[in-house]
Amino acid sequence: MCGITGWIDWSKDLTTQADTIEKMTETLELRGPDAAGTWLSRHCAFGHRRLSVMDPANGAQPMVRPAKGSDTHDCVLVYNGELYNAPELRKQLEVIGYRFRTTCDTEVLLNGFVEWGPECVEKFNGIFAFAIWHTAEESLFMARDRLGVKPLFYRREEGRLLFGSEPKAILAHPDVPAEIDAEGLAELFVIGPARTPGHGIWRDLQELKPGHFAHYDRNGLRTSAYWQLQSAEHEEDVEQTASRVRELLTDTVERQLVSDVPICTLLSGGLDSSALTSIAVNYYKNTNQGDVHTFSVDYVDNDKHFHAHDFQPNSDAPWIKRMTEYLSTVHHPVQFDTPELVNALEAAVLAKDTPGMADIDASLYLFCREIKKEATVAISGEAADEIFGGYPWFHREDALKAETFPWSLATGLRSSLLSPELKERIRPQEYLADRYSQAVAEVPHLDGEDEVRRRMRRMSYLNITRFMPTLLDRKDRMSMAAGLEVRVPFCDHRLVEYVWNIPWEIKTAGTREKGILRKALEGVLPDDVLYRKKSPYPKTHNPNYLTAVRNHLLERLDDPASPLLPLVNAKKIRDLIAASDASSHLPWFGQLMSGPQLFAYLLQMDFWLREYKVKLVL
Repeated sequence: MCGITGWIDWSKDLTTQADTIEKMTETLELRGPDAAGTWLSRHCAFGHRRLSVMDPANGAQPMVRPAKGSDTHDCVLVYNGELYNAPELRKQLEVIGYRFRTTCDTEVLLNGFVEWGPECVEKFNGIFAFAIWHTAEESLFMARDRLGVKPLFYRREEGRLLFGSEPKAILAHPDVPAEIDAEGLAELFVIGPARTPGHGIWRDLQELKPGHFAHYDRNGLRTSAYWQLQSAEHEEDVEQTASRVRELLTDTVERQLVSDVPICTLLSGGLDSSALTSIAVNYYKNTNQGDVHTFSVDYVDNDKHFHAHDFQPNSDAPWIKRMTEYLSTVHHPVQFDTPELVNALEAAVLAKDTPGMADIDASLYLFCREIKKEATVAISGEAADEIFGGYPWFHREDALKAETFPWSLATGLRSSLLSPELKERIRPQEYLADRYSQAVAEVPHLDGEDEVRRRMRRMSYLNITRFMPTLLDRKDRMSMAAGLEVRVPFCDHRLVEYVWNIPWEIKTAGTREKGILRKALEGVLPDDVLYRKKSPYPKTHNPNYLTAVRNHLLERLDDPASPLLPLVNAKKIRDLIAASDASSHLPWFGQLMSGPQLFAYLLQMDFWLREYKVKLVL
């Protein structure tokens, strides 16, 4: 994995702008700690930071190859990602005459574009964000993977386009101010820590949407979708469906275990991570690659303070022990204490360039930093719950009938936290309703579906296109800030496409959440793990954490210079801090963000406004 950035400008000679492109590139150093490179021409400048995974000795970027049919013009690539079908594509290209200088997928991707043009993205199986400059046409082509695992942001102005893996690369350009307008604030306070697809939070900053590509030349910018969910009749029965799910998942995991550097799995003892680890162990045995290394995360004294509830019914520790013993992995338990989590809140903001999932982000950042000491690539179970319908809100009538995003039901609370001036400016209830209506209008319903199937298809669509990107963005930013590549097999588009059309009664086979996935994994996992009730990514339950973030937030509210004060209802927040039920298990966002995480989010907001010297344009 890597970090990419670039600058197209029709009014400047960019060969004189080496310092600027280098500064933009250096902001992405943590994403690519192994090497750096830049490429400049009159109207295009590229920057790249490399995390070496395949063919470390070669594959430097920006990579240049001759344009099709030309001896004098080139195609130049900057790329962040992995192609899991690179071996097949390489063979296709070799048959028609391409000769390769490296064994890395970067060259496969670039030659694929040279040969097939923009249609190349439809042939790629992987996670990617890339940009290619065609010197003869003076045109830029950018693309992002189907599910949006890898990020790509851009800013377009008259005669100029800037892009980067993260906003910080674009903000490093001297002509780009760190500004937020009313819509950006609405995203942060009403939708956050999620984001509306395509929204970059910062003023005039956009995100290339998942499954989209873009062309930029002197005629302007044009974006287009090359992939989207499509509804179709599902004709297989339960047994056939389970068999197909198992086949797709096994193929996906095995493809993603290919690496020239150490690889591991993240193991919580839950269904998803246990399945991936079990497939990995079996593959390593069959290919004589030795033991699989596994990593888990927990918190000091969590065993003393854990209390089961609807969103977190049991702790992970006994189940991790069960799976590591069952699979004989080399296990690495990682544990953090409260001060570490509090201190890492700021590092998480710097990684994300905005406030995020508070200590949920911070703990993942710390976790990835520890993993990086032993491995460069990790396999993780993100997306299974969105795709297979595992979250509690798939199974609760109140959430199914809420007519809003089911992971963010506390709309009244959110609105009450805002200052009257900001509330009037962004109209939070209206903004949320508009974003929800926009999402629902996109759902590709199937003619003839009954009301139950329509409702569940809508819920699945909301989760795949609105909630899942939040977790993928979190995983990318926190892991890449530690120089760790994380792969997410459940995001393989073939698997997503297939499961999308499985009827709800088959998805819940055996009357269990993710029932069809459980059935597909029979014989792969022991029965007690196979039918363990879902428990999310672990968070700290230590009351010291709540005390710490409460006190820190009170300090910010007591500071008359705090940039947070004009945006919030300080009295309401103080009342929440004083309330005895501030640590309630009723989520403020998702399954994990309740009272302590709300306070931590506001702390992150205060730090972000100060650190980035954010200017409000209202």
